[in-house]
Amino acid sequence: MTDPSNDLLQSSPLTALDIAFADYLQRAEPGLEPGHRWLAALASHQFGQGHACLDLVALERDGAASLGWEQQHDALLPPGLAAAARSLPWAEGPASPLVLEGSRLYLRRSWQAEQRIRAAVAQRLALPDTPPADLAATLELLFGPAGATTDWQRIACALAARSHFTLITGGPGTGKTTTVVRLLALLQSDATRRGSPLRIELAAPTGKAAARLSESIAGQIERLPQPMRAGIPTQASTLHKLLGLRSSSGQVRPVELAADLVVVDEASMIDLEMMARLLAAVPPRARLILLGDKDQLASVEAGAVMGQLCAKAELARYDGSTLDWVAAVTGCRLPQPPQPGSALEQQTAMLRLSRRFDPDSGIGLWASAVNRGDARQTLELWRSAPAWPNADAVVTRLQPTGSLDRGWLDLVRAGWSDWLQALHGLSGPADDEQAAALLRAFGQFQVLCAVREGPWGVQGLNQRIARELGFPESGWYAGRPVMVTRNDYALQLMNGDLGLCLRHARGLRVAFPDGRGGVRWVQTSRLDSIEDMFALTVHKSQGSEFEQVCLVLPEHPVAVLTRELVYTGITRARSRLHLVAPSLAVLQRAVELKVERSGGLSGL
Repeated sequence: MTDPSNDLLQSSPLTALDIAFADYLQRAEPGLEPGHRWLAALASHQFGQGHACLDLVALERDGAASLGWEQQHDALLPPGLAAAARSLPWAEGPASPLVLEGSRLYLRRSWQAEQRIRAAVAQRLALPDTPPADLAATLELLFGPAGATTDWQRIACALAARSHFTLITGGPGTGKTTTVVRLLALLQSDATRRGSPLRIELAAPTGKAAARLSESIAGQIERLPQPMRAGIPTQASTLHKLLGLRSSSGQVRPVELAADLVVVDEASMIDLEMMARLLAAVPPRARLILLGDKDQLASVEAGAVMGQLCAKAELARYDGSTLDWVAAVTGCRLPQPPQPGSALEQQTAMLRLSRRFDPDSGIGLWASAVNRGDARQTLELWRSAPAWPNADAVVTRLQPTGSLDRGWLDLVRAGWSDWLQALHGLSGPADDEQAAALLRAFGQFQVLCAVREGPWGVQGLNQRIARELGFPESGWYAGRPVMVTRNDYALQLMNGDLGLCLRHARGLRVAFPDGRGGVRWVQTSRLDSIEDMFALTVHKSQGSEFEQVCLVLPEHPVAVLTRELVYTGITRARSRLHLVAPSLAVLQRAVELKVERSGGLSGL
């Protein structure tokens, strides 16, 4: 008998892969109800959209919204899917391809990753507290005397010093790296006094984020008391390299790190399976510190691990024991929450004071309004912001009238004016010092886009910008900026590394930062996984910062344009932000649209 829902399944926004997965399960073990194929296809769909599972409660409440579909597609979903899940044959048994846990339907691989994360975190939190001796005195040495205001950096450092697992979250400029450098100094000096210096590993999800972590830690070490500077590493690696993953061959080499302390930055970018591998690789009795901004975009792959683990961080739901301990070692007295949180919440700290920009002006106001989903204030900020050009404004706005808008192209040319002047001022092949200076100059400004395609997408804008700046639209040429898109261990290049093609004594070469202030030169013929980077997607910019950012929104709504994306794009800017929005309605809709990735880690 023909499945009456088949036509609806085929005409839905489900991909061919989603439907093929459901058909495979149906052939292997025919389902009892028409809704079973839908459930299998929807579980696959949600995984592809970055969710750990299919949330059946959300599906019943508002199917289209929970799936990220347009509202007209809601009528395609058959009724009673949540009830049909209870008799789903493909979710029964220890080797079933699907797993039903309460109201959440998982692909088994996602469920297994969540279970491994849950078990590993619980194991670490159950270990006895191990704070160093004289912790209060050392904190005072590092942070100074406790003041009248709550010092969240001091509190985060103290919490991390007592446990084997700690989450530290906070927006840009709130001092996550500063906090962790002082923590490293505290723990390493204590271990050295006891005759057992710590083996410390530093990592981040991408090459660019790892480079930034290395630079930040190297800069912060100089601010430490002289006796506490020894034994702190300054070289971070990518998670792939740390964990022995080789994407080019597809091989995974399980490892157990020979480390006593592991710090991972930009943890919001870590997906479910990578987090499970990280927790498996770090010895249970080693300290693991995860740093990240819970409000940034989640990982490209499935899962929103950092966001879910830190979901209640802002509430600071510390129990009486934690509050008393924090007061004793830091001098900071926190208010008693209405209800204490979980064991994980006792080891979670949120940094709140941004030192990069004032929260009451410029970029800070924009970041706060977008992060709250306050579309009304966002539009008010837009209207009150001066139009570009304005040399003195921290935030400027531009509403172009067409894809070849002259004002926007002038903005881009002005943003890279110093770099262009230095590039065209070269009288011959570039040496290492000149190449390093050009890389720094290029990084002062960046165009960020929400989408890859369309008139305001990365692909089209890269060609238009190159043409506007007087460069060829394709091929290798002196001045071409590129980003590595796949780890290449033979060349020691990581996904996210930024390079600049220049004339070299041996012909055209691409200069990449070497992490020590110099450059490495790579032949253009050896680079096959790169893309131009006059314009980057906001996703690709995670882990990066630029003095000036030009954030470009599309003229029509798209599914990826959400509150998290706009917030992440805004907070890549250190000092100046240029907002380009062809449609204010699109900006408003983006601020109102929050990504809620389904998963089971929020209550951990």
